Amino acid sequence: MTGASTERPLPATTEVANDVVKRKRPAGVATTDVTLSAHVGANADVFPLVLDLHVPRGSRIADVTWGKGAFWRKVPPAAYQVLATDLQTGVDCRALPYADGEIDCVVLDPPYMEGLFRRDREHLAGAGTHAAFRSSYSDGLATDPDQGPRYHEAVLDLYLRAGAEAARVLRNHGVFIVKCQDEVSANRQRLTHVELINAYTEAGFYCKDLFIVIRPNRPGIARLLRQEHARKNHSYFLVFVKLDPRHPKRLRAPGSSRTSETR
Repeated sequence: MTGASTERPLPATTEVANDVVKRKRPAGVATTDVTLSAHVGANADVFPLVLDLHVPRGSRIADVTWGKGAFWRKVPPAAYQVLATDLQTGVDCRALPYADGEIDCVVLDPPYMEGLFRRDREHLAGAGTHAAFRSSYSDGLATDPDQGPRYHEAVLDLYLRAGAEAARVLRNHGVFIVKCQDEVSANRQRLTHVELINAYTEAGFYCKDLFIVIRPNRPGIARLLRQEHARKNHSYFLVFVKLDPRHPKRLRAPGSSRTSETR
């Protein structure tokens, strides 16, 4: 068609020569040297990684289920102010001797086998060759039949009561590190880590991170008739942050450094 223009406007994204706008280069570097979420090894191998990522050096940490201090074997002794207590020192994790909001971090690792909450001491899990497990994770006493729930519900009850006490003594945006393991109780799958995440979230915690600890050897079964569930060879470190009830959507303490990750 005569008289019609054949020129088309340049697209908005076209760069004009000698007038190039430089693209802003994002900060950070490409690397594989990062802390991972799953590890084959012992608790003592993984626990320092949890602290390095989430708890600043010099923090006041209350390990309320100290036991033999196995978690701390590879943590530098002067790195943190550690308050070590457990039932054997006369301190119940459900009734801590600290003031409200005075602790930076609480570490909780209670018995997470329902077999350690039975009404008859002769039926407690961890007998014979597993006696060391009972001494590390239990006071070795039977559960009072007139107090509290039974079996797996007793496990949850202990975690939740200890979590309520941790919320009391932690400062706002303090860190709550919880060790747990899923279990099969009464032939039913109980995903303890999911139950705890849901319960603690309702109690005012934010689940910031999760570490999976995979045991390096294969677990054994004394008397196997027929296997119904996969045998568990992993456990969890759950990392929670106590939210400020006045600002429940704020995930960091005011003035704390902010970092960004690209996954």
